[in-house]
Amino acid sequence: MAEFLRESRINKALTNQTTVYESHVRMFWNSARYDESTKMMHSAVQKKEENVKDVDIEVKFDVGDVRRVLDLGDNDNDPTIVPERLCKGLWFRMGFAGHVNGKYLKSMFSKPYKFLVHCVVHALSHQKGAYDET
Repeated sequence: MAEFLRESRINKALTNQTTVYESHVRMFWNSARYDESTKMMHSAVQKKEENVKDVDIEVKFDVGDVRRVLDLGDNDNDPTIVPERLCKGLWFRMGFAGHVNGKYLKSMFSKPYKFLVHCVVHALSHQKGAYDET
């Protein structure tokens, strides 16, 4: 499983050790908006100037920027919707014991995949929880 993660396109997103402060994330999402005409996200973040004064700056980015920064190695033409049949097969190969069309709980996975789901959830969120939560 570790080798799979190292070779995965989302490896950098899961393993990057950049410090991100919760207050910055909250400020970003509180001011975030999506511009449909330019297909870009716009938001404001604070930056400290040399004279220790906080200045709001606007940040703009699109899907291509996210792909480039996270080194995803894909493009807009890659398929984004996976057929339901393949998803169900994946759940069963991962040892999922629950109903596939129902609620997905970590407790329904086999131990190795339960740990993988736990790591992915915590790597991609600022929420802290126990091993069997969410």
